[in-house]
Amino acid sequence: MTRTASIPTTETDAPRVGARGWAALVVLMLPVLLVSVDNTVLSFALPEISIALAPSGAEQLWIIDVYPLVLAGLLVTMGTLGDRFGRKRMLLIGATGFAAVSVLAAFAPTAGLLIAARALLGFFGAMLMPSTLSLLRSIFQNRDQRRMAIAVWASAFSAGAALGPIVGGFLLEHFAWGSVFLLAVPVLIPLLIAGPLLVPESRDPKPGRIDPLSILLSMAAMIPVVYAIKSLAVDGPSVSVGAWALLGIAMGVLFVRRQLRAEIPMLDMALFRRGTFSGAIMVNLLSVVALVGFLYFVSQHLQLVLGLSPMVAGFALVPGMVAMIVAGLGVVPISRRLRPHILVPGALLFSVAGYLIVAFTTHEHGVAPLIIAFVVLGLGIGAAETISNELILSSAPVEKAGAASAVSETAYELGAVLGTAILGGIITAFYRGALVLPAGLPADVAHAARETLAGAYTAAEQLPARLGDALWDAAAAAFGSGVMVTSLIGAALVVVAGLIAAVTLRKAPTH
Repeated sequence: MTRTASIPTTETDAPRVGARGWAALVVLMLPVLLVSVDNTVLSFALPEISIALAPSGAEQLWIIDVYPLVLAGLLVTMGTLGDRFGRKRMLLIGATGFAAVSVLAAFAPTAGLLIAARALLGFFGAMLMPSTLSLLRSIFQNRDQRRMAIAVWASAFSAGAALGPIVGGFLLEHFAWGSVFLLAVPVLIPLLIAGPLLVPESRDPKPGRIDPLSILLSMAAMIPVVYAIKSLAVDGPSVSVGAWALLGIAMGVLFVRRQLRAEIPMLDMALFRRGTFSGAIMVNLLSVVALVGFLYFVSQHLQLVLGLSPMVAGFALVPGMVAMIVAGLGVVPISRRLRPHILVPGALLFSVAGYLIVAFTTHEHGVAPLIIAFVVLGLGIGAAETISNELILSSAPVEKAGAASAVSETAYELGAVLGTAILGGIITAFYRGALVLPAGLPADVAHAARETLAGAYTAAEQLPARLGDALWDAAAAAFGSGVMVTSLIGAALVVVAGLIAAVTLRKAPTH
């Protein structure tokens, strides 16, 4: 394979698409909106789910994490299969399965069955996301148009996240929590109707053979590592945590060695030798860790500590989501003049400031500091995600768009897992360490209160007024004590992302 150190000028001069191409973009935004709405809705529905299904602390994290975990483990495989069998075909199969399983998730009677349904959603979701991004690469060959299309693609995540709290809040106030999963059905039906008509098929003209061993190794590398991180966050260090981490690392080494030795590998490891590609992947990963971790603890703070309804809590985060959309689109003309190694770190400084606002206003009990913090955070994340995703696609050969998109989406979904596991785990650990339970609590009530903030809320509601108030005051104070440390760690992760961008994106062209 020919290595490309820079973007050919012919990409800027390539033919521009007409109305049909932009109509195809609109269709491809439907699954993107769905996935982002699903993630945000679930974060806001978590308190309701915790009360209804009474999951343990570990089950609560798994309800959030199992979907991106399975999805991340299969993205490279599904992206490669899309390159071989057709990206549109994979998109339509994934949409059909995702809609059907969403109905099952909506009526799950236990936490265990909900986790299983979320795992199946991850399987079909892995077919959706690489297909959308790789199809954009083949439809929009002109780089200026592609940059705008990817800005719209990235902004669709933010738009969905902005709609999620509002639509989800309305549903949660009027219907059972399972209604949030039924959103997939009306979103995906138009895709299944219009997709075959508007979206052109594309595939790798010279695909490699299907390698079942590489598929198994990729999953065997991803799942144990993430499981180890989750276990470390929830239960602390142990021999089993170390064993799972070592197993995942060993499988990852075997996967890489197999790809390097294969004549036509499932994943072309030469992509990672490009500094622009690898740097943009790391920016994606760390940015999403910071964003998802923020949403994980802020959604609980707004609803449980401040006592806002799901819909009002959703409206509180809408300005930040709008800021992400504006920044993602607004950075496109700036990116033609300012080099990425300056633009991306500069944008991420806003996100650092957002975390610092949270860290140093934890003593405030109002909503305003959190709204301002998320607006500032969103400005940085929105701009950085647009630039990094465009660089990932542009630095890969067009015939490998599926594999490159899969790597980008793997970083995104792994970031979602790590955001919940690391930042969510840290604040859970601080909550448990700082919680001082009032005397006289029954053993089962004390156990539930120590597990999660939602568990303490439910327990306090069932106790006599004075004892319940004392328990809730202690739980709210313990949760707040972890916010400052967690926010400072989030700010540090964004600083690391900015430093990586400053070093690795120096050779990335502006046009």
